[in-house]
Parts: sequence; C-alpha cells; structure tokens
Amino acid sequence: MENTSLAANPLLDLTQPPRFGAILPEHAGPALEQVLAENRRALENLLAAGVLRTWDSFAQPIEDMRERLVRLWSPVSHLHAVMDSEPLRAAYNAGLPKVTDYFTELAQDERLYAGYKSIAADLEFSKLTQAQKKIIENTLRDFRLAGAELPPQEKARFKQLQQEIAALHSKFTENVLDATQAWDLRLGDEKDLAGLPETARAMARQNAQEKNLEGWRFTLEGPSFIGFMTYADNRELRRQMYEAFSTRASDQGPTAGKWDNGELIAQLLKLRRESARLLGFANYAEYALQTRMAKTVPEVMDFLNDLAVRASPAARKDFDELKRFAREAHGVEPLEVWDIGYYSEKLQQAKYYFSQEDVRPYFPETRVVPGVFEVVGRLYGLKITEVKGVEVWHPDVRFYEIRDSAGEVRGRFYMDLYARANKRGGAWMDECINRKRTAAGVQVPVAYLVCNFSPPVEGRPALFTHDEVITLFHEFGHGLHHMLTQVDYVGVAGINGVAWDAVELPSQFMENWCWEREALDLIAGHYQNGAKIPDDLYAKMIAAKNFQSGMQFVRQLEFSLFDMRLHSGYDPESGKSVQQVLDEVRSEVAVMIPPAFNRFQNGFSHIFAGGYAAGYYSYKWAEVLSADAFSKFEEHGVFDRATGVEFLQNILEQGGSREPMELFVQFRGRAPKIDALLRHSGLTV
Repeated sequence: MENTSLAANPLLDLTQPPRFGAILPEHAGPALEQVLAENRRALENLLAAGVLRTWDSFAQPIEDMRERLVRLWSPVSHLHAVMDSEPLRAAYNAGLPKVTDYFTELAQDERLYAGYKSIAADLEFSKLTQAQKKIIENTLRDFRLAGAELPPQEKARFKQLQQEIAALHSKFTENVLDATQAWDLRLGDEKDLAGLPETARAMARQNAQEKNLEGWRFTLEGPSFIGFMTYADNRELRRQMYEAFSTRASDQGPTAGKWDNGELIAQLLKLRRESARLLGFANYAEYALQTRMAKTVPEVMDFLNDLAVRASPAARKDFDELKRFAREAHGVEPLEVWDIGYYSEKLQQAKYYFSQEDVRPYFPETRVVPGVFEVVGRLYGLKITEVKGVEVWHPDVRFYEIRDSAGEVRGRFYMDLYARANKRGGAWMDECINRKRTAAGVQVPVAYLVCNFSPPVEGRPALFTHDEVITLFHEFGHGLHHMLTQVDYVGVAGINGVAWDAVELPSQFMENWCWEREALDLIAGHYQNGAKIPDDLYAKMIAAKNFQSGMQFVRQLEFSLFDMRLHSGYDPESGKSVQQVLDEVRSEVAVMIPPAFNRFQNGFSHIFAGGYAAGYYSYKWAEVLSADAFSKFEEHGVFDRATGVEFLQNILEQGGSREPMELFVQFRGRAPKIDALLRHSGLTV
C-alpha cells in the first residue's frame, strides 16, 4: 500500500499536471480535508485583518484559494468520469458534498459579499483591468444568485438544496453508466451479423474477446450501438438493442427498476424549483438565465418556436420520404423507430451512393489527429507536438503542447479518444489547469479532451466515421477556447465566466472545416496508401451533407423545448409527469413518436447531471453565432490567416472578460444573423 500521508499525497502537488500514475482513491479524502481546512483558515485571517479591501489584498487571494481547491478536485472528478471504480466512486461521492458545501459557504458569506461591494464602490475600481472588473461584477451577481442576501434560515435551506442537487447529479450519472454497462447483445451465429460492415464486426469480436467470450458482443456504448442500429439487417435484434438503450436507468426494459432515474428526476426538478423560488424567481429557468446571453424565458421560447416553424416542413418532408422509401423499396410498413437509422442509411446510399463507411478508411486516427493540428496551425499560426513521459490514466491517452509562432507554450492537453468500460459515454472538454499570471510567470492552461470513438482493431489504426471527426473538431474548439486565452485571471480566463449559451461558439465553429476540401486534404488519407478522398466520393459526401437535416434539426429542438418547459412552466407538484411534458413537446415538433416504453429523459445527462439545465437551447443559439462567424471565412477564404487571427484575438483569447455579444460584433462587424445557419442546414432554397 502506498504511503497516503499528506507529504506523499500526489493530489497536493500542484507544481505540474496531475501525477495520474500515483493518484489512488484513498488520496482524495485527506487532500481535500487539508486544502479545505487551509482555505478556511486563510479566509478567516483575511477577513479578520481589517485591511482595505482591494483587488490585491482581498480578491486575488480568494481567487487563488478557489483555484487551489479546483486544481485538487479536478483529477478526482476526471478519473471518476474516465476510469470509474467502486473505491473511486466512493471517494468522489464522499468528497463532492464537502466541495459543494465550501463553495456555497463562500457564496453566502456576508463578510465576503461586503468586501467585494466595497471594491466595486471604491474610486480605484475604475483603474482595474477589464478582466478584474468583470470578475468583481460576476462575483457580486453570483453572491445574489447563491442566496447571500437571504435571511439565515432560508440561506441554510439554500445551502442544503445545493448539496442535495449535487448528490443527485452524481447519482444520475452513475445510474446511466451502470445501466449502460449492464446489458449487451451476444451473438454466436454469423447470419445474425448480416448487413454489418467489417469495422463493426471486428469491434464486436474484440468486445467478446475482452470478456473471454466466443462470437460477437455488441454493447450500448456509442460506437457499438450506432453501428448496429445503422447496419444490422436483423430487425428483431435492432428492436432489442433500441429497447435496451432507450430504457437505460428507468422502470422499463431489460434492467427495469434496477438503476431507475425516474424518481431522481422528479426530486431534482423539485429542488431546483425550490432553490430558484427562495431567491425570488418564478422558476428555475428564470434563475439560470441570469448568467446567459438570452435574458428571459419568452426570448428563448420565441427563438426555439421560430426555428421549429422554419424546420418542421423540411423535417416532415424528410420523414415522408423515408417512410415511402422503406415501403416501396423494402416493403416495410409501418416504419418503427428502430428502423430509422437502418433505412436512413439505405436511403442515403440510394440517393447519393454514399455511406459513412465509404469514408471511414480515409479517416485513420494517424492522419486525422495530425490533420486537426495542421488546420489549427494554418488558422492561428500555432504548432502542436506530442510530449512523452507525462503520467496518464490509461495507456491510450496522449499528451500534447501548443506553441505560438514566437515559441511560447500557450497550452497543453490530454487526448483520450476511445470508448472503454468504466468510462462515461459522450465526448467533452474539461479544465485541468487554468491560465493565470503569477510572480513566477504565466501558469500554462491544461485541458482534458475526451471522446468515445471506435478503438483500433485487429492491427489497423482506429478508423473514424466522418461524424466522429466532426466530434473531435468540436471538442478541440472547446479546448482552444480554454487554452489560447490571454486573460491573466482564472475567473474569466478561457471558458470561465463565458455565458453558457455562447460557450458552444468556438466548438461548433471548428466543425465547419470538416466539410471543406482544403481542410479534408489535411485530415483525410486512406489508412493503407495515404490516398486523398476521391473527388467523386467527396462530391457525394457534400451532396449528402444535409440529408435529413430537417429531422435532425427538430430533434434538437425537441430536447431544447422539453428542457425549457420542464424548468419554466412545469410544476412538479401538479400531478403531471415528466413523461407527459415530453409527450406534449413530441406531439408538437417530433416527426416520429417513439414507443411508450421509451425513457429518453432517464439518460438525458446534459440537463440532469451536466450543467445544461434550462440551457440545452444553447446548442442552437450558439449555432447561429458559429455559422455566422464562419461565413466571414467563406467570404475571405477558409484558411485566411488575417480572419483567423481576428477570431483568435476577438473570441478565443478574450475568455469571459467581456460580454459575448460585444466580442462577436467586434469580430463580425455587426450583430449575428440567422441566415448562415439556415443555409448551412439546407433549410433555405
């Protein structure tokens, strides 16, 4: 057993990126206790000192304390997401309430609140930098939103609510992970694999071998599930896969009741509503919008409803075409929800002679990853290189650094690309270390970039679908926002302090290069001979780009409207169920109503565990910004360095130091327009 004394505790070593090779679950508790105790002592000393409240004497020391705790907790939280185990889960869940407690205490401390108010009221405030002023303004707003002005009894209740909400977020995520891993489809007869491409079969063989099984094993992890639902000819097996996936963590399906998130969702909605009402807001959505670009619930609802009106005719047309194709070409009627991916793929091939599998051989990881780096290099004049010898949490993880043209290190990042057991599904970027300026110089920001792609199989490099390449570009956009910041104060450096509905701008913006021939020639090359995507295949890919874009558009609107209605108009005490709210939204915008057993909401981690509560609309909101921002490159050239530098300086480097609309207008020369998004989505003639 490794020595877990505080002196030997790797979580307390903040001189470098986390020592993942040394971190054990039992390090979390003692490290957390020590830093919380030290922070609380330092805070009391600061408040007792009676010194004049200035940035240097008051705000900066508090920023530093906060950052130290975040730095310590980051690797624990990260490992819980990417390498979960029973001991780690226990350590994370024991520490989470303590972290939540601490931040709620800070946010409700009237002495701290008074200190920040005195800084804001002082004549010296005008001499602070833009970033310092923004942190003070944001902090005062956040004090109000955390109940600092509530009477003692209500303040205590608000704190209790925050604890309970954080615990429910964690439990929701664990239930989804456990339910995802609890079910698989094991096949021993090759005829059941009919229709599946060799990439899907090879991955299923590898999945079986990992469990010492014969045959093929399909799981509910993204690459396995999507491959099966898209290509498997066996309709009954597709139905089984769909039912298992769409009922995860619910009262339905093969693991019914075992990890049911239903009651947990009801609890979360009640607690969020109560916390918002304690602060004087009518509902949670009103409360959440206090820190967003969009300011009111009607503004968001009007935005979503307007998009629904524009997209619904195209979505209905897409769906009618799919039904007609399934009926006339394949004799299938009625079309079931587990048929949609399968017949959509067949229709796409029939219309455009194009399939994602056609381009997969051209997207080996060995070409795509350096290609992403090359795209970023051409846009912003940056060089990205791998750094060996850094401790990582899994052998597949790589570590890189970004340098600018002057040779200065601007950022570093871990890349963890493949799906595996005990790893949360989906893709994300998270902060490991934030940029800040210290007496010793600039602290270089470090990011985690995490995806769940198909791994290398049977001696071949990992071969990505074009959709996976888009996901990688998306997460890399978030990473650049975090790493390229030039803001010297953590509170508004990188993605910190950026309005939630603007934070997707840099990520969605990056996706555009996945469609441009100039960029594709950098990121694509056949894994066997390096050949570029042939012109005829590229033409088919572009022709198929907006295939079923109407259906995809309304699906995102369905999620956004469901989220917004749950957090604005829905009363958890009314007797109406969450399922009824979802059914109502579907009746208005969905083109295909799923079967009664579907429990999509029970796995909707974005809004019930991932920070997107009353914020899922942000994806569409930011799409308007990102499409319009990219249209400037369409006007000047997709690799126009001058335009790239403008985006770098006005958006990526500014972090949350200024309002996002102000930054957008500075880059684009005007307010955003919706036209580019509609054009890119094929929703305008």
